[in-house]
Amino acid sequence: MNTLIFFGSPRKNGGTAALTDILCRGLAGGHKLVYAYSSDISPCVDCRACRTLPGCVIKDSMSEVYDCIAECDNIVIASPIYYAELTGRLLDVASRLQTFFSARRYRGEKPRIRPKRGGVILVGGGSGGAERAFETAKMIMREMNCRDIFDPVCSTNTDAVPAETDEIALSKIRALTDFLNDTERT
Repeated sequence: MNTLIFFGSPRKNGGTAALTDILCRGLAGGHKLVYAYSSDISPCVDCRACRTLPGCVIKDSMSEVYDCIAECDNIVIASPIYYAELTGRLLDVASRLQTFFSARRYRGEKPRIRPKRGGVILVGGGSGGAERAFETAKMIMREMNCRDIFDPVCSTNTDAVPAETDEIALSKIRALTDFLNDTERT
């Protein structure tokens, strides 16, 4: 089992990191984290080259991520919630998945991506909910051929309860870990 995790927090030691770390410790097989805020992955510039050519003309670390997407068994999106949405930097990275959309829509090709499972970790305080962020995450994961997406792990009261002590979120992290480790699912 290999899991690719898109980590959308600017803080590598915050609540999102705490829940992601717990997940990683329980995962069978390897995992790779893509740190949206510290990666050299540029956002899509809508050059539209991928409408006629496979891949992306921007040469950066996303080339390696494309390979991981094609081969991994699981995808996880972990993000704080900013204004009821995934972080902007994470959306920048996700914009580079346009090449998969263009393959299907404009080139009439099916991207070579294994079917996979998906999970979402959302953390936040304040007054925004997690529903919109989860819907966005599901749309992003479907571009990467996630066919089975687990219910979101949410810790949305971090102003009062730190994510790492949120018993409901911790219970859901354990359930997500079991889901991603289940070799019988596809």
